[in-house]
Amino acid sequence: MNKRWYVIHTYSGYENKVKANLEKRIESMNMEDKIFRILVPMEDEIEIKDGKKKVTKRKVFPGYVLVEMIMTDDSWYVVRNTPGVTGFVGSGSKPIPLNDDEARQIIRQMGIEEPRTRVDFNAGEQVRVVSGPFENFSGVIEEILLDKGKLRVLISMFGRETPVELEYNQVEKIS
Repeated sequence: MNKRWYVIHTYSGYENKVKANLEKRIESMNMEDKIFRILVPMEDEIEIKDGKKKVTKRKVFPGYVLVEMIMTDDSWYVVRNTPGVTGFVGSGSKPIPLNDDEARQIIRQMGIEEPRTRVDFNAGEQVRVVSGPFENFSGVIEEILLDKGKLRVLISMFGRETPVELEYNQVEKIS
């Protein structure tokens, strides 16, 4: 299952309260493995009043909160039934996730950068696949796809090299 960013609609002015309520519900209902981060999109705004400069936080999308989660019936229920939440943004009853570029842009606009994954692999290294359909196959790392969080590994199948995209945790180095 993939974690994605979803947008929830709240009563205007209740965004921070919804965030706090949702964080409590996630903890009390043990949903930390399905619902990860909750953001109220804000940006710094410089206000000049009486000749004095004052930096205030301004809501970028009043009435909306971003939730990073794995969409399941349980996680949907927890978020949807949080006090102050009026619903998910999407057509009909099915929530539609933000595409990755939209989410990254909003997070960057807020001044929050996504945590960088430290990669302990190098192109040209020999690896063994430890899980998935290519388990027990060996191959050579052709490319590290940082933006996707994956490796492109050349695996020898039927006498020919075949490029396969794998998650970092699906391979181990051969020493």
